Amino acid sequence: MRINPVLAQLGVYPIAAVHDKVAELRQQGRPVIDFSIGDPREPTAPFIRQALIDAVPEVSQYPATAGTAELRTAIAAYLKRRFDVNVDPDTQVIPTSGSKEAVFTAPLAFVDGSGGDVVVYGTPGYPIYQRGALFAGAATHEVALGGDFVLRTEDIPDRVWDRAAIVWTCTPHNPTGAVTDFATLATMVDTSRLNGNWLFSDECYADVYEPDAFPNGPGSLLQVAGDGAPGVLAFFSCSKRSGMTGYRSGAVVGDPEAIAALKRLRAATGTASPEFVQAAAAAAWSDDAHAAERREIFSSKRAVLRKAFEAAGHRVVASTAGLYLWVHVGDDLAVADALLDGGVVVSPGRIFGAGGEGHLRLALVPTLEECQAAVEVVAECLRQ
Repeated sequence: MRINPVLAQLGVYPIAAVHDKVAELRQQGRPVIDFSIGDPREPTAPFIRQALIDAVPEVSQYPATAGTAELRTAIAAYLKRRFDVNVDPDTQVIPTSGSKEAVFTAPLAFVDGSGGDVVVYGTPGYPIYQRGALFAGAATHEVALGGDFVLRTEDIPDRVWDRAAIVWTCTPHNPTGAVTDFATLATMVDTSRLNGNWLFSDECYADVYEPDAFPNGPGSLLQVAGDGAPGVLAFFSCSKRSGMTGYRSGAVVGDPEAIAALKRLRAATGTASPEFVQAAAAAAWSDDAHAAERREIFSSKRAVLRKAFEAAGHRVVASTAGLYLWVHVGDDLAVADALLDGGVVVSPGRIFGAGGEGHLRLALVPTLEECQAAVEVVAECLRQ
């Protein structure tokens, strides 16, 4: 039987192999502390859960592609509070069923699969940039990141800028937690506009950061894009900010022309978040206190793990924002296997693409107590 050759080319999603190992250990009855996937376990705030319950209708009907006015307005108000940017909730905001599906499907609206278009992204990075590009029929250009793991204009050859339909940036960066500064973002905007490219920014971790490093939080591409954000889209999520991974609720914000194209695409596919989920998301975007509380918890976990790896002589790279600890360990496969033998599951850096070799990614999702227990395993394994 035939399947899409892109699906065959890509094979198994990289993190799936790690999940298989976790399942095997649990079937053996072994205790496992799992840092492999960014799915936080802290309870979703009660007011968010209640907002969803209160909004479940007696009669279920299809949600509108554009999303509810309540949610779009709440997102616009959040962006004003958080980044001091003004966006039109009617023309510049579209709610999505999480950020992953939005990142994956967006190229379908902007790539000419028969025209030699290229999608550019940094590596190591989120695998969905590549996968969405390939299914849309684009060629891909990976930029191997190093040093501070920030993508810059000069990292992309002129010949690639000439062909790029989309250039992806990510700040705070997954998997490293690196944050892109305003000057770099501004140069990326200028270059993309000069070449007629769409510049997309994955900002799903914007509200997870170390307050000491970023008193006002990491910045957004929207802050340097100017009025109307021409040529620019930013992608946001309730998942980490509000502990709503299972709700699948995100948003895309920016250029009205691009938002209109996404509305047409999403109407064609019937992709829209249920309105009771949108009600919960509107409550979440309208409150900053719960996000600050979660940020403190993640900071405590990060401090415990950072201290353990640094005490063992391993350098923690970037990792001042985002949900992950990115650690240079030398042989990432060997160290990951050693930790796995001790019941601690981490992700080898190489599964996130070229440049990830020699690093580990730890998602700050186990409880603080589990993180403290993992420290003992880390100390024991890395002593050997």
